[in-house]
Amino acid sequence: MIVRPATLADLNACLTLDHSGITDHVWQMRAQEDEDRIGVQFDVVRLPRRMRVGYPRDLDQLIEDWQRGEGFFAAEVDGQVRGYVDVLAWPWQGVARIVNLAVDGPARRQGIGTALVQEARRWAREQGAQTLLAEATTKNYPALCFYRKLGFRFCGFNDHYYANRDIALFFVLALR
Repeated sequence: MIVRPATLADLNACLTLDHSGITDHVWQMRAQEDEDRIGVQFDVVRLPRRMRVGYPRDLDQLIEDWQRGEGFFAAEVDGQVRGYVDVLAWPWQGVARIVNLAVDGPARRQGIGTALVQEARRWAREQGAQTLLAEATTKNYPALCFYRKLGFRFCGFNDHYYANRDIALFFVLALR
């Protein structure tokens, strides 16, 4: 496997990857609010059947992200692009953010996602970031488990984040 800066040809390949996923669990949010307290809790809930989870972002945005010329990397396996990571740096805040991370459906669970996140970490450190931020929807249980396995910690949510009204969960990783 080779992880390298993405070319224009890679971008076209990235757009054709299977971005959807399958899950049998979700993180269900419960919120309680009264005059003196606000409480939010996420519970892992097993679904009665497996469901397909679509990618929550507009893939047309990838073109602009690639043109930005920042941290856009492709993972190549046997001459084929099998995944990518799109990272944006906010040096004034000491933060880099994984904007997009995708591994083609048939190529998952082979270390490609981990290699892409490692490249994102390396690039983020070069940009002066002390933390790396990632996100996933409450419905993308495999991604939530993946980030936690890599040492990311839950740090917040936004229930009006995605156009499809899915809740975004945010995770952070200290870069040392």
